[in-house]
Amino acid sequence: EIFFVTDAPSGSGSTLLGYIGIDTIIEQMRKKTMKTGFDFNIMVVGHSGLGKSTLVNTLFKSQVSRKSAGWARDDKIPKTVDIKAVSHVLEEGGVKMKLTVVDTPGFGDQINNDNCWEPISKYINEQYEKFLKEEVNITRKKRIPDTRVHCCLYFISPTGHSLRQLDVEFMKRLSHSVNIIPVIAKADTMTIEERQDFKQRVRKELEMGGIEFYPQKEFDEDMEDKSDNDKIREAMPFAVVGSDKEYQVNGKRVLGRKTAWGIVEVENPNHCEFAQLRDFLIRSHLQDLKEVTHNIHYETYRAKRLNENGGLHPISSNDTQESNL
Repeated sequence: EIFFVTDAPSGSGSTLLGYIGIDTIIEQMRKKTMKTGFDFNIMVVGHSGLGKSTLVNTLFKSQVSRKSAGWARDDKIPKTVDIKAVSHVLEEGGVKMKLTVVDTPGFGDQINNDNCWEPISKYINEQYEKFLKEEVNITRKKRIPDTRVHCCLYFISPTGHSLRQLDVEFMKRLSHSVNIIPVIAKADTMTIEERQDFKQRVRKELEMGGIEFYPQKEFDEDMEDKSDNDKIREAMPFAVVGSDKEYQVNGKRVLGRKTAWGIVEVENPNHCEFAQLRDFLIRSHLQDLKEVTHNIHYETYRAKRLNENGGLHPISSNDTQESNL
């Protein structure tokens, strides 16, 4: 006989007499996820020459960025922001991930950069729109293809002075529709002291501009989340160096960059914060990035669109968001 405690205070479990097997749900979920795999869509933004492609390739230890899409290094800078999405299926330990890297060549490279965030904002909203159209269809797909941008890595130039007006403007305009993670690129061009000063200055400027980057304080779910995320927020923006070249250091092969004063080891926490960024982005917060995108950013977009549309009914193809946003 099993006794259930019906009025137990929340958080206290009932004593079960004998094993039922509810703990196997985790393994059931794992098996299902292993079968279907999952999507992760990462956007890189920043002007050219900051090593965006190299950094993404280093993060995923694979040629996943635009070099692998057959683009020549000497391609001319586009006159406007061009958006290129390249997808790859990566597999590790039996887990399949469809990774899409959305590159934004031409961003911030012009003399006049007014409104250069608009094509990026439009792209992000178009992906929400695609998902919404699938969701409100009368006959829905069992699994809606997810092209929504889960994370936007925003590359800051290692000037050591302050953010450019364009950086502030971009993050202010897009922080409410996508998870922005600011990173200081090519950090090996600064000394450790310069780097720390610059990071502090950037944080202060973001705070003064009222810019909420990921992980946003308001979405911390409990005290444990808050304490973990506070540590991350205090360390951001991560000062990083990317490299796809290997060097021999103390008899070990390491990813690094050769400089006049030696090898900068990408994964050495004393040299740069690449390892911290990777652990945060992939090993601890990847699932949360997807959830915040779905439950917060997409939900905000969806509520606005359905409100405009007068309720939940299929959205016709000519009812595009360009005319509504």
